[in-house]
Amino acid sequence: MEKDLIIDVSPAEITIALLEDHRLIELNKEQNNGSSYQVGDVYLGRVKKVMPALNAAFVDIGDNKDAFIHYLDLGLNFKAFDYFAKQVNPNRDLKSLYSSVRIGPILEKEGKIEDVLTPGQSVIVQIVKEPISTKGSRLTAEISIAGRNIVLLPFAQKVSISQKIYSKEEKRRLERLVQSILPKNYGAIIRTAAEGKKAAILDAELHALIQKWESGCKKLLGAKPPRLLFSENSKTTTILRDLLNDSFSSVEVNDEAVYNEVRSYVDTIAPQQDKIVRLYKGEEPIMDAFDVTRQIKGAFGKVVPIRQGAYLVIEHTEALNVVDVNSGIRAKKGIDQEENTFEVNMHAADEIARQMRLRDLGGIVIIDFIDMENNENKMKLFKHMQDLMQSDRAKHNVLPLTKFGLMQITRQRVRPATEISVNEKCPMCHGTGEIAPSILADEALERQLAYYVKERKIKSFILKVNPIMEAYLSKRKGLFHSIVKDWCKKYSCTVKLQADNDFTLLQSEWYNGNGQMIDDE
Repeated sequence: MEKDLIIDVSPAEITIALLEDHRLIELNKEQNNGSSYQVGDVYLGRVKKVMPALNAAFVDIGDNKDAFIHYLDLGLNFKAFDYFAKQVNPNRDLKSLYSSVRIGPILEKEGKIEDVLTPGQSVIVQIVKEPISTKGSRLTAEISIAGRNIVLLPFAQKVSISQKIYSKEEKRRLERLVQSILPKNYGAIIRTAAEGKKAAILDAELHALIQKWESGCKKLLGAKPPRLLFSENSKTTTILRDLLNDSFSSVEVNDEAVYNEVRSYVDTIAPQQDKIVRLYKGEEPIMDAFDVTRQIKGAFGKVVPIRQGAYLVIEHTEALNVVDVNSGIRAKKGIDQEENTFEVNMHAADEIARQMRLRDLGGIVIIDFIDMENNENKMKLFKHMQDLMQSDRAKHNVLPLTKFGLMQITRQRVRPATEISVNEKCPMCHGTGEIAPSILADEALERQLAYYVKERKIKSFILKVNPIMEAYLSKRKGLFHSIVKDWCKKYSCTVKLQADNDFTLLQSEWYNGNGQMIDDE
């Protein structure tokens, strides 16, 4: 399976599209103003309010909405973090202070938050869920710093290994290796990507992660909360960190600065693959060139077509997401209703798994599949959905079909669902439903031309119109006559017609000879 990452950089945001076999699978948008609050960012926050009834607290991290932290999210070694934050001062060496901190005693699982936090207290926290709807960010005080092969755990004393590494010998090798290079008061989680990696690679990455943590700790000196200590990697590098493998065929970027950043990052984590990063220099917009725009338009509507007339209806509510599967006009000759229904449901499962990743649907997802009588088919559909969800990085749980044909899926919700409006207001009627008489369209264009020639003193034009209008204006009336040629002769100017398939029937745009759009001022 080929994977392509398309990165579209604009002044306002960076759009990142992940394609698998040229099919859009994930779409991420990252604000380019540096003010967004991302999962993984670490802050020095200030406790605003303690809520004993919820066993939780609200923390100010600088956002408009106070962030939320529950007692269970403080972590077992919260006291070590708290002691370290209070002891940091310019007169003490950070490394020696950090290594001297005693880890323990651990927090009680059934403890009360008012015994640990007080209003005004400074705490080191990390975002685990971005602000969603009316809720602020969700926080944890158990800090983790993710790398490609290792997740560093400050003030921890454990080394855990990914369950996806099945070889017992490899597990023992990695555990001994990482334990031998971990400094005091650090723990680690060994990720699946570390399997088979040499000691030098893991050692270099571990030191880079420790350097990142120590650089953030230096900002504690004299800092007043709220203060950002260090940020997670950009979404671009995060996707590459988690997904980059031999199946990636290209990473296309249309901005030189981001291209250099991505090239440098790939060279760090996978030097043999740095050649797949390319700077896009085409005249066509990058998302159009790789067919992403068309796929977005087709995938983000309320109604999503599947195959042969079948379609999905996707609805979002505050409590859950609902997907309705419809067979539409689909019917195959030679097969019975049960088999036809089973095929539609299987194709629908493929698209639903893609839609959950694409829209980043989180929380509860209820799918109303078409009713089936055969229990074996129901089990096949359930297993198929489980297999499809295996490639989803978000934590999830898939339940079997109920007797009403409903499937329930819970999916980790760490950021707001991606919503893109694919409906466009009609440029001709502006939503009113009424347009000027089409028979007078050429007269309206001629009046505009006369104004530009006589009042604006423009003599050379490019006129963009719908292909049907272009054919009408350029249609010959005799040997040397057409509407546009008559205009040129009458107003002593040149008009070049350009057909644009995206234009509505009566839509038009005037440009001067240099290709600059003419406004109506």
